[in-house]
Amino acid sequence: MSLPNKDEVRGKFRKAKGNIKEKVGRAANDPELIRESQNDKSAGRGQETFGKARRKVGDAIKDVGDAIRK
Repeated sequence: MSLPNKDEVRGKFRKAKGNIKEKVGRAANDPELIRESQNDKSAGRGQETFGKARRKVGDAIKDVGDAIRK
């Protein structure tokens, strides 16, 4: 398995940022911050999923290239 790419890492960071915003929003009773947190978490999940798919395609291409060289 290859290392995570930048989209996966950024997605994980954005999800973590959303979790922090949600906790702060709930502690401060700030509905706007809670909505922002949901947006951040959703966007982070999407970006992370895109990064995983991109990595899997890259791995498959590498495997095909390796098979051709043999």
